[in-house]
Amino acid sequence: MFSPTEPTRGGGAPRRGPHPLGPRGPRPGGMRHSRPRPPRRGSVRVEHSSPAPRRENAKVPPISTDTVRIIPLGGVEEIGRNMTAVEVGDDIYVLDCGFQFKEDDTPGIDYILPNTGYLEQNRHKVRGMLISHGHLDHIGGIPYILDRIGNPMIYTRRLTGMMIKKRQEEFVGSSPIQIREVEKGETIKLGNHTVRFFGVTHTVPDSMGIIIETPWGDVVFTGDIKLNHTDGTPSEEEQREFAIFKDRNVLALLMDSTNVWQPGFSIPEVNVYTTLQRIITETNGRLIIAMFASHLERLIRVMQFAEENAKKVVIDGRSMRTNIEIARELGLIKYKDDTVIQVEDIDRFPPEKVVILATGAQGDEFASLARIGNKSHKYLRLKPTDTIVLSSSVIPGNERAVQKLKDNLSRQGARIITYHASDVHASGHGNREEAVWIHKQVRPKFFVPVHGYHYMLRVHGDVAEELGMPRANIIIPDNSAVVEIVNGEKIGVHPVKAPNELRVVEGHTVSELSDVLMRDRKALGQEGFCVVVATVDRRTGKLHKSPDIISRGFVYLRDNKDLMDQTRLIVRKSVETAMRNPRAADLDSARDDLAEDVARFLLLKTQKRPIVIPVIVSI
Repeated sequence: MFSPTEPTRGGGAPRRGPHPLGPRGPRPGGMRHSRPRPPRRGSVRVEHSSPAPRRENAKVPPISTDTVRIIPLGGVEEIGRNMTAVEVGDDIYVLDCGFQFKEDDTPGIDYILPNTGYLEQNRHKVRGMLISHGHLDHIGGIPYILDRIGNPMIYTRRLTGMMIKKRQEEFVGSSPIQIREVEKGETIKLGNHTVRFFGVTHTVPDSMGIIIETPWGDVVFTGDIKLNHTDGTPSEEEQREFAIFKDRNVLALLMDSTNVWQPGFSIPEVNVYTTLQRIITETNGRLIIAMFASHLERLIRVMQFAEENAKKVVIDGRSMRTNIEIARELGLIKYKDDTVIQVEDIDRFPPEKVVILATGAQGDEFASLARIGNKSHKYLRLKPTDTIVLSSSVIPGNERAVQKLKDNLSRQGARIITYHASDVHASGHGNREEAVWIHKQVRPKFFVPVHGYHYMLRVHGDVAEELGMPRANIIIPDNSAVVEIVNGEKIGVHPVKAPNELRVVEGHTVSELSDVLMRDRKALGQEGFCVVVATVDRRTGKLHKSPDIISRGFVYLRDNKDLMDQTRLIVRKSVETAMRNPRAADLDSARDDLAEDVARFLLLKTQKRPIVIPVIVSI
């Protein structure tokens, strides 16, 4: 029924097919008009296009009565779009529903989603969506996905529920969501099985792990996790939360792998609080602290420390302001109304009495800190007496953007403090020794690492094996791999994958990624395009006038007159050859030949491969 080996790589972007003119060569065809982008503020309307035909050769068969099926639908080949389905009998439980931001090979895309084709085929079995915490890589996909899988009830803790509701307000036309608040330690009956929740530590309050009870033992899902510890000794609260596993039979553990490749223990968040408190207390000039808006626990502490030092706080960033408002509404944070001031009033207060909370520590082009750095912010201009704290690590791929940001800020004389020189940031994901401690408490029979790149998952699998778990009991999955545990005794991967084409949010639509469209966009960005317009006399097959050539991102026409004149000769020769018998001429074939002839000539002359768009007008 299945092979007990690891699946071959199958998730991620589809492989690109051969190009008509070789690698990255131009292709004939029409130019796609770009779609309008979704508004960055206010309401967003979500439309769903029809999915592209699937490339699977076979459909995943129905689950057997003696089987527990685990399907990572996203988040095991990347950081982001975390979503896992656990299926037992007639019940499917959906764990998290995040998105991922676009990558270099997906230009023009807003977000990348998990492929929920399997859940759509089995929506009658979906008993609920269980959300571990409120970060976007775990809740961001909800507005785009919930309707597709039958709009199931969402089970989560109060803060996460509020964050989901607040985000849902931006989406017009989507079905009302149903949220059932749960608490750590709570047990509920969901379908034919019992689900229990336990508290975990992360960078956002109310994070939780999930236990799904099956006839063969528990399936335990940690969500994103680290440990509160002092010099490597977990806190009493951690020991109390994980004590529930002492007498439980854990069939399988699904655990966050993001930082397991790092040795030792992660920096405790309390160290960051101590550092930030010292900086806020001792800084004499104006202080700007940049961090993720989702680091809510840290935001709460900064607000507290500022008020204790009689400083005013400017919250400059929509998402940051929203999260602080939610925390205040829930009573997680308390401060006087006059503690927070508007950014336009900042000059009314002494610089040493102002703390600015800003978004954009990753170099985001339109975020608050980037606008401060490039001097385009309407109200904020840096001074040499300012101190800037970048309270986040650099996400892989953002290194150049962050370096540019630091350069821009430094040119204005501000002092910059980063996590390299001071404990101003701690990851929300545990290091190797934290994973070791958790494995020893949970004591699973089988292990499926989740949340991270394949290397991270592989290292986590090695950790489990070093702790004594047989290699055959560990599965390193790919996205959409169907992992099955039969009779509680054997684990393996089904030979047929769940649907795994890359799904994306682009403009107002959700669709499966078109590799042709992505190839065109990358070619446009790298080589530009060239439009050739030939007007042909339908009676003689001769050109009516000299061909028109339009170039964008390829060459500047005024500086390349000789090249354009030679190109016009190629156009004339190609079209008149194809149209030498006007009555029998095939215009589609003539356009294809024209694109190929021009592309070949331009490659020969310039060593560039612009997209060539042929237009033949018959008069």
